[in-house]
Amino acid sequence: MEHKDWDFDSGKLVLDFANTAEFHASDQPDEMLETYSDLVSWSMEAGLVTEIVARDLLVNADKEPQAAAEALSHALEMRETIYRMLSAYAHGEKPDNTDLSRFNHALTEALMKTQISPTDEGFNWSWQIDENSFDRMLWPIVREAANLLTSDDINRVGECADDCGCGYLFFDTSRNHSRRWCSMEGCGNRAKAQRHYQRKSQK
Repeated sequence: MEHKDWDFDSGKLVLDFANTAEFHASDQPDEMLETYSDLVSWSMEAGLVTEIVARDLLVNADKEPQAAAEALSHALEMRETIYRMLSAYAHGEKPDNTDLSRFNHALTEALMKTQISPTDEGFNWSWQIDENSFDRMLWPIVREAANLLTSDDINRVGECADDCGCGYLFFDTSRNHSRRWCSMEGCGNRAKAQRHYQRKSQK
């Protein structure tokens, strides 16, 4: 399993998933989930699958490469759907009806996999899983996306204001919702330097 430097700094797991393509708002995003192994690696670091489950998924993927490829394709389609919906909301726009319909279909499938399991303290949500569930990591992501979309927290979803197509989605915890950049060290400094250059060139 190839190691990649995954970003989990957005503040919400579903936003981390949406950000698995860098410069997402540009004409040529940099795809991070290039293989099914990448998807499993990200899911393991995100805490969605254990290391043992990750190994089993990769073993089964070698046996059924077509099923694994279809799961990756489905994951990328769902990531793009979620990204477009949240990006639209961050810009004060309504999500596309096609995206909403596609998301609701995925949500129905995910919720069909939920069940209640006993714990030492009572009961908890769990998932109905078999060894052929190559896309199992998508179910909690879709459910979290639905929870975010239907809560007041949706008003704290922002998108990097960089004009080069960064497109990074983040959960804005600032008191007056004033965050504009993925980070001040990255796009924030670049924008600051650009404004400084423009002011100097106008003198």
